Amino acid sequence: MTEKALNMPAVAAKKKHRTWTVPQIILGLFIFIFSMICLLPFVNILALSLSSKSAILRGAVSFWPVEFETTAYSVLFNDSSMIRSLFFTIGITVVYTLFSMILTILLAYPLTKKRLRGRKAFNLLALFTMYFSGGTIPIFLNIVELGLVDTPWALILPGMLSTYNMIILKSFFTSLPNELEEAAIIDGANDFQVLLKVYIPLSLASLATLTLFYAVGKWNSFQDALYYIRTKKEFQPLQLKLYNAIQSATRGAEISAQEGMGAQELSTKTSESIRPATIIFSTLPILVVYPFVQRYFVAGVTIGAVKG
Repeated sequence: MTEKALNMPAVAAKKKHRTWTVPQIILGLFIFIFSMICLLPFVNILALSLSSKSAILRGAVSFWPVEFETTAYSVLFNDSSMIRSLFFTIGITVVYTLFSMILTILLAYPLTKKRLRGRKAFNLLALFTMYFSGGTIPIFLNIVELGLVDTPWALILPGMLSTYNMIILKSFFTSLPNELEEAAIIDGANDFQVLLKVYIPLSLASLATLTLFYAVGKWNSFQDALYYIRTKKEFQPLQLKLYNAIQSATRGAEISAQEGMGAQELSTKTSESIRPATIIFSTLPILVVYPFVQRYFVAGVTIGAVKG
């Protein structure tokens, strides 16, 4: 081999060396600053949850725990109602997400078929719900009339279908080649089999993304439980527990005295580190799940945006 041929790998390595342009550096700095803006508040909350009450009251905690202690987490994990709310919220989120995805698929798939009679009317009805709602009071009265108050179904049935998510999935279904469906029909498949064996396997990225949308939305919601769960505390989701903890800490000793707490329990419940610890406790499960489906976001949401 010639000397030139031996030096080719070194030349290729030099060509692969990436040079940063000024616009790329500016964009990188912008992304870094934006990421820090999103990340630092969470780091601050984590530091507060691991700091002592006196350090928090002095304002000495920024992004690193001061006078490290885990008392707040001990209180949370020793609170049986908080653990029960955690598992209840997980169960509600799983059931709600499953039902929501089934409804979304069963609505999005038929609306892609031109042979569906009244397709434009169904599309119009679906879009209508995006812009107009019955309002909080009519929805609440409807839940009361149906006898769903103080039941888990009051947290599942209302808002189980998102028109926005349905449109995303419908756009993806529309972008799939018609030849795939025609080939399946020639082989004797009906519409249901085409959906299960052709459309759903090819739509896993979009389905994973929409699943995460539904799951995060339900996990973070607490207003429905605030309205519909009145007396049965075992049906209170974790986010409502967090809301009550913040409200209790804000009102201070007045509410605690009404609930008949002793002096020692009052001191523990109103600890300044309880609120950030509760936030971390309620946020951590969804943060653990998110990295496994994050890679589907770009492909899942944008893959049906352009057809051709």
